[in-house]
Amino acid sequence: MKLLVYNTLTKTKEEFQPLEPNKVKMYVCGVTVYDYCHIGHARSAVVFDVIYRYLLFLGYDVVYVRNFTDIDDKIIRRAQEEHTDYRTIAERYIEAFYEDMDRLGVLRPTVEPRATEHIKEMIEIIQKLFDKGYAYQSGRDVYFSVVRVSL
Repeated sequence: MKLLVYNTLTKTKEEFQPLEPNKVKMYVCGVTVYDYCHIGHARSAVVFDVIYRYLLFLGYDVVYVRNFTDIDDKIIRRAQEEHTDYRTIAERYIEAFYEDMDRLGVLRPTVEPRATEHIKEMIEIIQKLFDKGYAYQSGRDVYFSVVRVSL
């Protein structure tokens, strides 16, 4: 049995070929945990759960990573509104996320890193992007330069 995927560059269906024989590494952007899940979160989780299960069914050794953004402006704002710590907010909505996904029968990923566990690495990557001219700053925000990449 083989897996066909649609290649947006060639606009054709092609047989899936992992970078390493029989191994697939799959990264999916997870939720920002400042509120309860909505249908969009559920859709994403279910879609990638189906892909994960199908890759396992085909016999691939899959490392499935889905992160939690457990610190950002919305989380900090919610914590301030509730007179609590951002960690309390993040933990509350991570637990709610698990409850919802468990009810949907969604499998847990292999690894679930939290943004707060990787701040140092994020800053290093952003600095590298600045150094290479792939990022720019506007006010307090940092943006990826799409124009720079397409040149």
